Amino acid sequence: MSSGGRLVDLVQTRIDEFLDARSPILAAIADDTAPMSSISREFLRFGKRFRARFCYWGWQSVQGVDDPADFFGDVGRRDLPAVIGVAAALELFHAAALVHDDLIDASDTRRGAPSAHRRFEQVHRGGGFLGDATRFGSSSAILLGDLLLVWSDELFADSLDGLADRSNAKAARAEFNRMRTEVTAGQYLDIVAEASWPNVPPGREVDTALNVIAYKSAKYSIEAPLAIGGSLGGASLAQMAALREFGLPLGIAFQLRDDLLGVYGDAELTGKPAGDDLVEGKRTVLVALARQALPASARRTVDELLGDPELTGEQIRMLQETIRASGAIDEVERMITENVDLALEALDGAPLTADARDALTRLAESISVRAS
Repeated sequence: MSSGGRLVDLVQTRIDEFLDARSPILAAIADDTAPMSSISREFLRFGKRFRARFCYWGWQSVQGVDDPADFFGDVGRRDLPAVIGVAAALELFHAAALVHDDLIDASDTRRGAPSAHRRFEQVHRGGGFLGDATRFGSSSAILLGDLLLVWSDELFADSLDGLADRSNAKAARAEFNRMRTEVTAGQYLDIVAEASWPNVPPGREVDTALNVIAYKSAKYSIEAPLAIGGSLGGASLAQMAALREFGLPLGIAFQLRDDLLGVYGDAELTGKPAGDDLVEGKRTVLVALARQALPASARRTVDELLGDPELTGEQIRMLQETIRASGAIDEVERMITENVDLALEALDGAPLTADARDALTRLAESISVRAS
């Protein structure tokens, strides 16, 4: 098994152990809480575990040994359970964010299965409950997301208790707290961008979309997990700077690829319907670039259709072709390449262990070319 596979298995085991300990608490409250346990498990059973991987390699980059054959290294081995626990806590936080994000976006699916609020709607209908199933589903998903946030903090705190160096634990907690504030603000910027785009000054659309990317996704997905992992290992200022200089541009590339997949991705691979971002009205960099390049008549058509929940398949295909013809896809691909190059340049000569630099390079390459 590859080192990445071993890490993912360890993180999944820690998540399962944590859920095993919390499920009886819910069960003791009432049998009616069973869907909260089952849906949380389903949401946490799959995923690429990018945040966990970057957290681990942030730690390994300052605490590991320069021997790729020894995945976990000898230095800091006693802290490994704490690092795995923190990585698992990041995955719980991510699950909470997905539950809330799908609700905000009114997304029907996640990873090819019903989103959390749609699953709770099924609970309502299957139980013959009174009232509106949609409202029940939304209310329940809010509470599930909140519960996952609570559990994430519990697991994070419990894991830090096992860290040998208390100053490292304090630094990691500070990074975790900062991440949570930034991603929440970024999520708000995203919904503001969708609602206020007519008021954005001409020529500022791309910058506005990039700011959303930075705080909703780039920092939270890659830079923050790296910084948390580095803090766990007692990273120096130079090491932390290198991790951030690598993480932010790679995080931007990560989300730019997501933007392309949200419009042109294969539904069987992404788990989302093709063109889903068009239905949701996402004001992405891709859309901003297309609007800048399109003639006024085509731009008006895009503006009228983008975000219409009743878009037909034909209208989605028309929007896809309009955006493609604008040259926006090629520009986004150029931006992805540019940001991946910036990230890799930050690793060149960085004061990080050789095995971590190799692993981070491989992760950067996988992120830039992924299809889901």
